[in-house]
Amino acid sequence: MEKNHNEAKNLKLTFCSGAGAVTGANFLLEIAGAVGENNKKILIDCGMEQGTSLADETNWSDFPYDPAEIDILFVTHAHIDHIGRIPKLVAQGFKGRIISTDATRDLALPMLEDTCAIMSHYENVDIKKMYTHEVVAKALSLWEGLKYHADINLDHGFKCNFYDSGHILGSAMLHIEYGNKKILFTGDLGNSPSPLLRDTEVVKDIDYLIMESVYGDRNHEDRDTRKKRLEEVIEDNYNRGGVLIVPTFSLERSQELLFEIDDLVENKRVPQMPVFLDSPLAIKLTSIFRKYMHYFNESAQEVMNNDDDIFSFPGLKVTLATDESKSILHAPNPKIVIAGSGMSNGGRILHHEQNYLPDANNTLLLTGFQSLGTLGRTILEGAREIRINGQVIPIKAKIEKIDGYSGHKDSDRLVEFVADMSDSLQKVFICMGEPRAAIFLAQRLRDSLGIYTETPMMGDTTVLEC
Repeated sequence: MEKNHNEAKNLKLTFCSGAGAVTGANFLLEIAGAVGENNKKILIDCGMEQGTSLADETNWSDFPYDPAEIDILFVTHAHIDHIGRIPKLVAQGFKGRIISTDATRDLALPMLEDTCAIMSHYENVDIKKMYTHEVVAKALSLWEGLKYHADINLDHGFKCNFYDSGHILGSAMLHIEYGNKKILFTGDLGNSPSPLLRDTEVVKDIDYLIMESVYGDRNHEDRDTRKKRLEEVIEDNYNRGGVLIVPTFSLERSQELLFEIDDLVENKRVPQMPVFLDSPLAIKLTSIFRKYMHYFNESAQEVMNNDDDIFSFPGLKVTLATDESKSILHAPNPKIVIAGSGMSNGGRILHHEQNYLPDANNTLLLTGFQSLGTLGRTILEGAREIRINGQVIPIKAKIEKIDGYSGHKDSDRLVEFVADMSDSLQKVFICMGEPRAAIFLAQRLRDSLGIYTETPMMGDTTVLEC
């Protein structure tokens, strides 16, 4: 007699990583008590934990599941803390389906290839074998890119689709229906309104919510304030004849900054000066942004009607080659240098910080979250000196911070997001944030909305009653 896989049972959710920490999102959803062909094992994201090093113990220890038994990996977006361990997953036996939005699939290729290049410098042979172009190509052969809201009907009674999270290009919330319950994995939630992207979609009628909490305990400046602050920092740097160095994430933040500076330059709100985009990865990713401009918001679409290229402006120079990057040092001041990585834990920004931080005429502008253990966090917390490439670098440059350019919702906006579905929610699991931020948000949701919340840690499991 054929077994009925459509009969719903409870689901087991394991917080494999990305709980009790900002990075390393990796969640396992499976049918509770089921084994073999009666089970369905679904992963949501497979990211690296990011701190002082990519090759840390958490990333390279064994997965708490057998990769060969995973049926489907859903990917919410293309940041490395959500996709960085996919090559490891594939190298260790995963042969299932990988599903994301179409833009996320396209962005994942250069992101993972860049990660392979980083891993090639490590001495660990096993890591090098997992992070090769051949393994990435195999992962892409398993990868399906879909439109937002496309129905994804799986066996065992699962129905899924993607909602726009507004975090980065292609970013999505994963909506799962199983039995008579609806589950939402937020991935990362965008800091709407974004200069480029559409607002985070409103989602209602959810029973179980697994959400991020990066800024669960604090708020940002609004959009007008952040752009005004950017204008002020650029003008101040120009007047002092200095170098403005901006550590930035290659994916989304670089494109947002180019878009904002383009507007300031084109409308003569800041003096024209050389602006160097010194990130080969950001340059590659920007070409993919041009392919998916139909995902931009209405205001960005209007700008495109009057601007041939919203990511280019007079004075912008892109530096792909290493020699071009080195030549920036000899370009006259004032100038702006935008380079990765966004938390100063690798990439070309380290050379610029080494060259420019000791000069009081220069400015370092931080525009995104700085994780614990990163060089960016050390600078943000007021260090007088740092160590780069074995050399002690005094910090005399002016340090500026604009929280409004964060790609994550702040505390108030996170509460508003949850409020839209508060009538139906049974439980909220608060993840992807430092413990202090997650606990603070959990208490806010309990106090203001009367919602049952949990702040799981890595390795915790729970049963979702369906």
